[in-house]
Amino acid sequence: MKIINIAMLGSGFVAEFYLQGLANVNGQRVVANYSRSRKRAGDFAARWGIPENTTKLEPLLERNDIDLYVIALPNEEHLPVSLALSKAGKNQVCTKPLARNGKEAKQMLKAALKSGAFHGYAETEVFAPAVVKAKETIDAGGIGKVVWVRSRESHSGPHSPHFWDIEKTGGGAMNDLACHCVEAARYFYGKQDPVVEVMAWGANMVHSKRTRGEDNALLMLKMAGGGFAHCELSWTCMGGLDLRNEIHGSEGSIFTDVTRGTPVHSFTSKSAGYVIEKADIDFGWTRALPEEAFAYGYQAEMKHFVECVREGRPARENYHDGYAVNAILDAGYQSMKAGKWVRVKYERV
Repeated sequence: MKIINIAMLGSGFVAEFYLQGLANVNGQRVVANYSRSRKRAGDFAARWGIPENTTKLEPLLERNDIDLYVIALPNEEHLPVSLALSKAGKNQVCTKPLARNGKEAKQMLKAALKSGAFHGYAETEVFAPAVVKAKETIDAGGIGKVVWVRSRESHSGPHSPHFWDIEKTGGGAMNDLACHCVEAARYFYGKQDPVVEVMAWGANMVHSKRTRGEDNALLMLKMAGGGFAHCELSWTCMGGLDLRNEIHGSEGSIFTDVTRGTPVHSFTSKSAGYVIEKADIDFGWTRALPEEAFAYGYQAEMKHFVECVREGRPARENYHDGYAVNAILDAGYQSMKAGKWVRVKYERV
């Protein structure tokens, strides 16, 4: 088996989850990690046993022994780093959302296609085991024709200060969370049935001192085939990550609940330690989620991308998908301002 050498670009929250996922993927090794902070780079490398760490991106791009670069950086870094990778002809995977808006995503997609190298969109939702099983049930005809999807992604707010700055991120709770729900809807309906029109509402209801972006939002999607989906997004939902889907068909329904229906319920008078992503307390009644990297889809997506690079095949989630999600979010923000349904504009790339 050819060993796939990986460079992790980023040493923060999502990079930690990627390393947890990669820990259970055969035939790969992370040979270097990059961070804009020397301390974060060094601490991350020491924690994960990575042989090299750096704050200089250019030397990493010049190496010929790295098979895959994983962009796990803040949103404002996605475009310049991706363009540099494409210019160097490097295989790349980028975390969600692909970019801050459709314009940036289009540039990333166009450059990646021109490079001829591999590109993967790291959207965990559609790699999560519960979601994949739901899709298998749909494809087997278990619920007939999908007619309505409800998807929820909520927590009490971002863990890092830069997430609150909408100039750096591209938006508030909808930009941060709806990318998961939108791609879930596209996955359940099938990508041959695109989102054609959207309606969105958003407001800053709690965190007005921290951000100019919306901390709660609703996003409704109309599919070309007549189906409907709605997405519920919140940065004010206490109690840890709330991640649920409902898929209703002409002959049945499917429900997934990864974080609120965990198999472990505890009551502790003292700290229980780490409980779950975005948990607000670690004592009292808690619902710990075993093997988060598996449950959320990090392990499955990393395994998929590593195998694709090894076998020379395209990813099932790639920059085409990331661009489509950004185009839908752009229409959502237009709708939020205009208070009406807005057509999604997909530009030819």
